[in-house]
Amino acid sequence: MKHFSCIPIGHVYSGFSQKFGIPRQSGLIEGLESRFVFTPTFRVRDAVRGLEEYSHLWLIWQFSESVREEWSPTVRPPRLGGNKRVGVFATRSPFRPNPIGLSCVRLLRIDYDAPDGPVLYLEGADLLNGTPVYDIKPYLPHIDAHPQARGGFSEQTKGERLSVEIAPEMLAVLPARLQDVVLRLLAQDPRPGYHSDPERIYGFSFYDFEIRFRVEENRLIVIDIQSGPSA
Repeated sequence: MKHFSCIPIGHVYSGFSQKFGIPRQSGLIEGLESRFVFTPTFRVRDAVRGLEEYSHLWLIWQFSESVREEWSPTVRPPRLGGNKRVGVFATRSPFRPNPIGLSCVRLLRIDYDAPDGPVLYLEGADLLNGTPVYDIKPYLPHIDAHPQARGGFSEQTKGERLSVEIAPEMLAVLPARLQDVVLRLLAQDPRPGYHSDPERIYGFSFYDFEIRFRVEENRLIVIDIQSGPSA
């Protein structure tokens, strides 16, 4: 077998320091911003010439926290309860023969004047902070969009949302720019699909905040939001 090596062209910087809490797919959370910074080798203005003409981009990246020496031909998708196995190539599981991810994101703007520019500002990325990116390609709506396509088992749970209950004083701990984003993240139900214990307390970090909650049926109740020293 022939092998070839890839080097990151840059990294995405987001508010997620851990996998828990990251949206399950790109584009699900409106207002969820991140930035992409090229490595010095690829920090060239000409390399992004014309990119501002596109509204959306494909990011090809690495599941850097899910690299394994062995692979399995089947996986247990959380959205199927964690008990049913399906073929790895019928899922978007991070546990793959090659830990490569694909995300469609919105391009908000390009900052050419930043010290590490050009910097791409993005919306909708489902990536851990510091995720290495191997390539960027423009999204072409007349080719890439297939509205009549079938969605497999993912269609069984699409559109499901939780109602989020949070005290106003808790929500006020967050800066205004993050409040709606956090509510949307919580409404998507960050828990694994096979967790249903109403007494269990969950928590995840988002930027410099720790958010703790529990879920009763279709209600997500925020228990606490704590800010870190640099929030």
